[in-house]
Amino acid sequence: KWKSLYQIQKERKQIMRETCSKYKSNNRRIITPYHVSRIFVEDKYRVLYCEVPKAGCSNWKRVLMVLNGLASSTKDIQHNTVHYGNYLKRLDGFDHKGIYHRLNTYTKMLFIREPFEKLVSAFRDKFEHPNNYYHPVFGKAIISRYRVNATKEALRTGSGVKFKEFIQYLLDVHRPVGMDIHWDHVNKLCSPCLIDYDFVGKFESMEEDANFFLHLIGAPQNLTFPKFKDRHSDEERTTTKITQQYFAQLSPSQRQRSYDFYYMDYLMFNYSKP
Repeated sequence: KWKSLYQIQKERKQIMRETCSKYKSNNRRIITPYHVSRIFVEDKYRVLYCEVPKAGCSNWKRVLMVLNGLASSTKDIQHNTVHYGNYLKRLDGFDHKGIYHRLNTYTKMLFIREPFEKLVSAFRDKFEHPNNYYHPVFGKAIISRYRVNATKEALRTGSGVKFKEFIQYLLDVHRPVGMDIHWDHVNKLCSPCLIDYDFVGKFESMEEDANFFLHLIGAPQNLTFPKFKDRHSDEERTTTKITQQYFAQLSPSQRQRSYDFYYMDYLMFNYSKP
């Protein structure tokens, strides 16, 4: 079993490197703190984890906290502790020497997810539930720019953004509000063409990949990757079928442009065109 998982890793990294050498000219660029700002550090087991939202990141942070001795079990760690507790260090918090030492000697990993599915998962999480950041900051701007005859109430609260409006915002070169890590390119968040990742896991094969990774770093036997859904746990996870229902609301041209938008992620991580 390990043998086939080693082989899968080898293939994933090869495709990533080939895509980088074909499309990116920045192979020799200097790595700055900006490039490593999404990377979390676990010094005890010497792990660097690049956080990709909506691809199991809350549970990965829980695992890192357990590895670090900050908790005895992933079940004990609340969502807010994971995201707002500042228990885990980020790589950009170290000096130049500390950054390079870790990049050269630690096991670097990232977990990714099919881009459209990841996008729909982010939309459902941020716009279909009460949210005191995404509605006023993104929702208001999106509704006022893309909704004809928006009601005063919608403009005031920013609630009720439709998927089609969200996609209009995403594809607009003059976006009314900036990008957000929840729908930015993995390529941009983790700089895989500059940083040579040792392990590339996929959300779609999370359990197998995660437990293989834990085996590789010599994690305690009793530590397994948690299966629970972190947010809105009563709601069905975003699946291929749910993703298709959302994309069915778009015009063919919007669907094509959305694919073009995430083209590098599709290519680099070997996901087939939906």
